Amino acid sequence: MREFDAMMRKEGSVANNRRLRRPRSLTAAGAAACLVAATLTVQGSAAAATAGPALSVDPSAARHAISPGIYGLNGGDPAFNAEIGQTVAGWGGNASSRYNFKNHTYNTGSDWFFENIVADDAHSLEGVVGSNLGRGIKPVVTVPMVGWVAKDSPSSHPLTCGFPASRFPRQDRFDEWDAGCGNGQLDGKNLTGVPTDSSIPADAAFAGEMVSHLVSRFGTAAQGGVPIYELDNEPVLWANTHRDVHPGLVSYDELGGKGTSTAAAIKAADPSAAVLGPSGWGYCEWVASGVDGCGPGTDSAAHGGLNLSQWYLKNMKDYSDAHGGKRYLDYFDQHFYPQISGDKTPEANALRLRSVRSLWDPTYVEESWIGPGGVNAPPLQFIRTMKAWTAQYYPGTKTAITEYNWGALDDINGALAQADILGVFGREGLDLATMWGEPKPTDPGAYAFRMYRNYDGAGSRFGDVSVSGTSADQGRLAVYAAERSSDKALTVMVVNKTGDDLTSPLSLAGFDSAGAAQRFTYGPANLGAIVRGDDLPVGNGRVDATYPANSITLLVLPPAGCTANLQVNGDWGTGHVATVTVINNRRTALTGWRVGWTWPAGQQVTRSWNTALKQDAAGVVAADAGWNGSIGAGGGTTTFGFEATGPAASPRLTCTPT
Repeated sequence: MREFDAMMRKEGSVANNRRLRRPRSLTAAGAAACLVAATLTVQGSAAAATAGPALSVDPSAARHAISPGIYGLNGGDPAFNAEIGQTVAGWGGNASSRYNFKNHTYNTGSDWFFENIVADDAHSLEGVVGSNLGRGIKPVVTVPMVGWVAKDSPSSHPLTCGFPASRFPRQDRFDEWDAGCGNGQLDGKNLTGVPTDSSIPADAAFAGEMVSHLVSRFGTAAQGGVPIYELDNEPVLWANTHRDVHPGLVSYDELGGKGTSTAAAIKAADPSAAVLGPSGWGYCEWVASGVDGCGPGTDSAAHGGLNLSQWYLKNMKDYSDAHGGKRYLDYFDQHFYPQISGDKTPEANALRLRSVRSLWDPTYVEESWIGPGGVNAPPLQFIRTMKAWTAQYYPGTKTAITEYNWGALDDINGALAQADILGVFGREGLDLATMWGEPKPTDPGAYAFRMYRNYDGAGSRFGDVSVSGTSADQGRLAVYAAERSSDKALTVMVVNKTGDDLTSPLSLAGFDSAGAAQRFTYGPANLGAIVRGDDLPVGNGRVDATYPANSITLLVLPPAGCTANLQVNGDWGTGHVATVTVINNRRTALTGWRVGWTWPAGQQVTRSWNTALKQDAAGVVAADAGWNGSIGAGGGTTTFGFEATGPAASPRLTCTPT
């Protein structure tokens, strides 16, 4: 799917979404939207609120970095992508399995009559990669592994295709815009195609040529070129999506052999690039080959009884060991689509929120065909399972989910699910995630991303170091917490999944800050903006708040230490005078402090007072003068001042207790 599949359109006359092979409630990207962080003091009536579950955060526990790669999208509105600082974008999908970089042609497969389409410059591999790199977005490029790529073809009708009417005059259906191309079925049964009608052979060497081509154009990954290559897309489905050239069921050995040889070709062409795979479509492909279907069978038995994911990792590790220990798989990747409807009925909405637990909860039993009513799989706890598999079969391999979507992104329910998902990704330590079916900038689902990536309209973000956050009832009030490295602020995301306003205590273990918590909320009261509410007092390591029904709330707590604010007292263009106020945010007194900043435009401090100040190039450090190092607990202040050359500026100040 992903960004490459946006190319699959027919001269503006066919709807873009013609490639669904399983139900997904998805929306297309729309026009750019402007985020307005409004100020509103009413955050739900405390009198009418219900007592909610207790929340607790411990900044010293369960600390680990949150990968910026979890905030990826596989396309979407460029302005929105820039607004949230999109990190990663996927170039791939069904069409990429047969993309020929030499003629910019791909085959649509079963998504649309197996037709060869010539990409225009903007949607060519080079066009998409260049656009992403130019915007600071890391592209994940899919390399073909199915064994065939599209041959030279006309760029207009009549098109080259896998089941031409000239060979198969009787088929169940033909393209209404191109009567020469059929769906490859007669009376509901698959026809056997002739691969050379649409394609030419392509093996691992072709993949190596493709990577070498991109290196020649954009440099190696280490030089800022393509950083990650994906080993095809949902390969166990080839017998369906690309049955005109690959009608046979995919086995362990085929997937393993093509995977290792293609990975080796990629690494030979760019040793600094990462490889990602196998990118299965869902549960059945996580555990079984095409030969076995959706559970253990003869193929699994012939490979030590391991499921497909386990064996895939082991096979990659064995290949690495046989080749001097060189790593050939950097990311273990699978796609995750919850097997739920795209409806927005109360029942569907409730299931959507519950089903997020499939990503992590060892007690959550699948409510779809995956659970007791179908194949009776054990609780998925999918991210944790992925990590357990990699730890056992190929230690050091990162984890990725390069396609996912819980649907209803145009509704507050979808936004709640998405906010919950991003919190889970960070807490569970997922390394990479890219959503397929991106929200419009004005959709509630887009605001779920903004709550983590631009909650105040000025680029402020959720923290990048996950810390312990727990709820007495995660199903009602989910909580995620992280420290922000840039300023040591503690950020706490709370998702109220219920239809009631909930008042809950938030305990902060070992958190010495006495500063007020900033509050930002997104919910049904205003679906067009993230609302800045009244600050909340922090006292004795506790914050009490009411979380509105069906809402996402972010609390931003200042670091336990000190903060500093700069106020310009006079500015005459060639110089200015300013006062800096140092504030003690601790519940105990400070005995010393140090404030630092960096000038943006060559300013130079010429004199200062009430501080021991030094400037080195653009960097300034102002320490207490001794007599004013002690600042009273819980909001006590002191000030110092300076005069500097150049126009007044607003540098970001840091404050550190000494």
